[in-house]
Amino acid sequence: MRFALGVEYDGTAFLGWQRLSQPGTDGPPTLQAALEAALSSVADVPVDTVCAGRTDAGVHGLCQVVHFDTDVVRDPRAWVLGTTGRMPQGIAVRWCVPVRDDFHARFSARARRYRYRLLDRMVRPALGRQYLAWSRRPLDADAMHRAAQALLGENDFSSFRTVHCQAPHARRNLQRIEVRREQAEIVIDVQANAFLHHMVRNIVGSLMEVGAGERPEAWIAEVLAARDRTLAGPTAPSAGLVFVGPLYPPEWGLPDEVTE
Repeated sequence: MRFALGVEYDGTAFLGWQRLSQPGTDGPPTLQAALEAALSSVADVPVDTVCAGRTDAGVHGLCQVVHFDTDVVRDPRAWVLGTTGRMPQGIAVRWCVPVRDDFHARFSARARRYRYRLLDRMVRPALGRQYLAWSRRPLDADAMHRAAQALLGENDFSSFRTVHCQAPHARRNLQRIEVRREQAEIVIDVQANAFLHHMVRNIVGSLMEVGAGERPEAWIAEVLAARDRTLAGPTAPSAGLVFVGPLYPPEWGLPDEVTE
């Protein structure tokens, strides 16, 4: 049987999603390794997982979607509670749904969504600091939003990918990007069919240059057209980034939060 899981995590203590050692062996603390160890304990046999989108060290997840196959008979409640009870405090399974064998957490997704939260004030945050980036410079959220609209559509995002990105090409379809102020914070919501390595953080770092008045709004379009990472702004910190989750067609019968 194939199951889909919704996984929530605080990425602070993990070196990203991807397992960095062989299953069943000790290695660096990653989210995939913790999840698979717990699932394997519940199943009493090794379990491998596939996720909708890998996240970097320090990045959090609101609803990462994962699928796995097993011949072991357990009801969804047992997978949720048993797996969560065997993992560190920073990771939990929120739901489990049986799915068809042709469902794929990565390839069945039509879009992925990220949210970046940024506090712009003179003093660094004390509460919730693991979920917030910080700028001591005041930022103009409206200018950042206007500049960001130049990124919409299918484009070559080479200017916003890390040099270590292993994707075969840099073309992505950015479906939505919104920058808004919520009291003392700036919130940036981004949705695309897929993302490049560090793409969101590099976009945010460039938008911060605009928000601080150091670059004109038209600069973002110029950077995009240049396809040159050295011309863009710095990579924003990982702490402010949350993988909100993927989106799937209704046919898969997944919870509303991951269904478009």
